[in-house]
Amino acid sequence: MKIYWNPWIVFGLIGQAMFASRFIVQWICSEKKGQSYIPIIFWHLSLVGGMILLIYALYKRDTVFIVGQATGLLVYSRNLMLIYKRR
Repeated sequence: MKIYWNPWIVFGLIGQAMFASRFIVQWICSEKKGQSYIPIIFWHLSLVGGMILLIYALYKRDTVFIVGQATGLLVYSRNLMLIYKRR
């Protein structure tokens, strides 16, 4: 199987890596606290990774992928709004 690389593939993989890294960050922070914990950076990584993936989905014209990422962006944005409102 030959892998075809282009700038869009690299862009999408960067978005996926950012999005996936949020779980590693959350795990490390939870281990340090000794309990389940979601740090603010989790939501920032979700938002930025989700935006990159949405742009990639729009480029691919994948309706299922677009709806999934757009919906997620609403949740991530709202969580950040609630966090910053409380501060």
